[in-house]
Amino acid sequence: MHRYQLRIEYVGTKYLGWQIQKKGKTVQKTIQIVLKKIFNKKIQLFGSGRTDTGVHAIEQSAHFDLDKKISDLNKFLETINFFLKNKDISILKINKKNNKFHARFSAKERIYRYVIFNRSSGLSLNNLRGWHIKKKLDIKLMRIGGKMLLGTKDFATFRASNCGAKSSIKTLKSVKIQVKGEKIEIQFKSKSFLKQQVRSMVGCLKYLGEKKWSLEKFKIVMNSRKRSFCAPPAPPHGLYLEKVIY
Repeated sequence: MHRYQLRIEYVGTKYLGWQIQKKGKTVQKTIQIVLKKIFNKKIQLFGSGRTDTGVHAIEQSAHFDLDKKISDLNKFLETINFFLKNKDISILKINKKNNKFHARFSAKERIYRYVIFNRSSGLSLNNLRGWHIKKKLDIKLMRIGGKMLLGTKDFATFRASNCGAKSSIKTLKSVKIQVKGEKIEIQFKSKSFLKQQVRSMVGCLKYLGEKKWSLEKFKIVMNSRKRSFCAPPAPPHGLYLEKVIY
């Protein structure tokens, strides 16, 4: 058996997330349909993790197995991207891997990026590519809040009510906030995240940046482990899975 890893870029706007659902269009299902066309057999694709409805990927990672070796990887890349054109999905790379590799379980770090457009005028070119916030945000306060999130702690406050993770304890390795004109990018790095954790943390940082919350209030909410205390999660269209590191 031969194992292959795909690096995948997609716009999540038209999809019900990565993972196959009983009804509706997903990224995983769309790619599996194309793989079946190419190899004339059902191929199961294993992703590094789920992305929710409307969430994008700069570089998602997934793998699949074949009983025959792909003789020309460049030709395969051209073929699969031909079938995926007009579907807002692109396969960036394909690599041959050993059978111990697993897109999900071999991952050492996952990096997410959240994009905010902080300006009074609406979005045209970047509509559904970031969160439009009119009120001027205090970046200094948001950066202090970001540092408070670092380390190993119980992130239950930021966990979706239907999250299936066994434990809400995670280790957040880094939070970086960069400002590029009217664009604010918040990057989070961890081995794994809870469902809606990133969007919930961004929602709370936004409250801090708007000065709806003080730093003391932010700390109380963070340590409360109560979902009801959390700010509304940031919308999915500002979230990007940036990279999966092995």
